[in-house]
Amino acid sequence: MYLRKIFVASACIGAMFASAAPAQPGQSHPDFSSSGFGWVSRRKVDAMPGSPPPVAQDPGRPLVANNTGAQPTFPYADLNNSNLTPFARDGLKRANDLADSGFAMYSRASRCWATGVPVAINSVVEPIFFIQTAREVTTISQADQAVRHIYMNIPHSANPKPSWYGESVGHYEGEWLVVDTIAQDTRTFVDNFRTPHSDKLHVVERYHLIDGGKTLEAEVAIEDPAAFVKPVHIQMHWRKSQGGIIESRCADGESVNPFGQKEEPIPVALKPDF
Repeated sequence: MYLRKIFVASACIGAMFASAAPAQPGQSHPDFSSSGFGWVSRRKVDAMPGSPPPVAQDPGRPLVANNTGAQPTFPYADLNNSNLTPFARDGLKRANDLADSGFAMYSRASRCWATGVPVAINSVVEPIFFIQTAREVTTISQADQAVRHIYMNIPHSANPKPSWYGESVGHYEGEWLVVDTIAQDTRTFVDNFRTPHSDKLHVVERYHLIDGGKTLEAEVAIEDPAAFVKPVHIQMHWRKSQGGIIESRCADGESVNPFGQKEEPIPVALKPDF
């Protein structure tokens, strides 16, 4: 039964890719989709010209990545960022205090939580796959097959219900895919430092291809008067990761805690959401 479920899921994903019709003559919108490759973030986040800096690592607590030969460390926010409101600074201090107490500050995605936007697109390990149709752009992260829906060429709902990835509507502007997201659940964070946000969070992503289609680039505007004095504008990049999507079930591995670390619990649904 388990193998049959994998086959059915794979077949459905393949059919969705197949149904994403190529652009017709005269159309100029970009195509990020493929069943043979995904996109992996290059991790670095740069401020756009004229933008306040995004939250960054505390220079006194350098971030050491895995597989560098040194002891890896966790994100630890620089609280001296002048663009933070007291609300955001307090939330980041709580996260830093947890790290000081020995709490293992793994990314929310690695603990099987839905991440929200824009964290959902900042995956440096698991690729993200795009499926593009006339009515919808769907992104599927290989990590736990997390799905995000972007509805094309329609306005936002009058009163959207908050959800993990919010309500995303999109349109094309020439070579750019533009995505506007509101109504995100406030249990998500703006970044991997765990910057909190309010129900007023507004994110606009603009995607296009560079380097002859080898690199995906996005300009992202993040606005929330509860968290930031001024909106933050950042630029991100992804590289192609060859190979089709494979099954990756988060909770299978993360439910084991061999080192006995203090860590975030894996979310458990008390009732089906469908």
